[in-house]
Amino acid sequence: MTWNYSEKTTELFMAAVQGKPGTHLGEIEDPDGFGEHGSIACGDALRFTFKVDRHETDPLQDRIVEARYLTFGCTSAIAASEALCAIIEEGDFTPVDALKITNNDIVKYLDGLPQAKIHCSVMGAEALEAAVFNWAQKRGVDLADLGIVISRDEQEEGRLVCTCFGLTEPYIERKIKELELKTIPEITNAIKAGGACMSCHHNPGGLQDILNKVWGEQPTAFKDLPVLPMAREPKRAEPPREMSPFKFAKVVEHVLEENVRPQLAKDGGDLEIVDIKDQVVYVSMTGACSDCVGSTRTIKMLVEQALKEQVDERIRVVQV
Repeated sequence: MTWNYSEKTTELFMAAVQGKPGTHLGEIEDPDGFGEHGSIACGDALRFTFKVDRHETDPLQDRIVEARYLTFGCTSAIAASEALCAIIEEGDFTPVDALKITNNDIVKYLDGLPQAKIHCSVMGAEALEAAVFNWAQKRGVDLADLGIVISRDEQEEGRLVCTCFGLTEPYIERKIKELELKTIPEITNAIKAGGACMSCHHNPGGLQDILNKVWGEQPTAFKDLPVLPMAREPKRAEPPREMSPFKFAKVVEHVLEENVRPQLAKDGGDLEIVDIKDQVVYVSMTGACSDCVGSTRTIKMLVEQALKEQVDERIRVVQV
């Protein structure tokens, strides 16, 4: 899949990977602030570090003088991380003031991001928040006394909603409010929840229930909005018994190309067809999906379900 990146995004990405002067790819030794967000297993991860010019008596007057990052991710993840570091170094921020930087500031600095890549800007803001929390602990600053609440324990304590990405109800609810997310696609684009197997979309206690809890039941007008392709009543192809093995394989490949690969590509993953025997499709997960702990669920809930709905309900998908 080809993404329509802005010139600024492409410029920052190329400068970073080429190691040009003024870029920020790397890690600060003995940093004053250290934060991480994301998961390598799921395709995107960011480690963010910063150094401060320490004030002798008042840590709240510390100034961030250097910021660096290490990231495992795509073009937008690298560019968004570069943008975050540039915003901080150009703005003469204290760590507390840096918390005012939002993912929208990062997107604006990049002259926009594709909707499906907004989560990369959110990842930067989350890693910054974690790094400031780390700085505050080291410097003895009680953020709560300043009216700042950073919920570092919500992922461990909350009910797990998105098992593919390990996202809990408190975290999802907080991001829905912070980012004013109103639909499931907006949630997926921003924090990746529901972007793999999609089983948490409408399950009891799932994403739609959390949206209803935050914003109330959707008004009737929302029912008239276009339905996402995967949610439409599927148009079945002719049964495989009426196809030659070659034609059956072509139909399977077409469904994977149109409805499955774009979903996997959002997280840096892909799959390859290894073999097809009767109604059994053997696939190999590649890219970020190859080591993902949720790959088995992805096979069943995304790949197999798409083929059952659009080709033949007897199909089974086996990972090899």
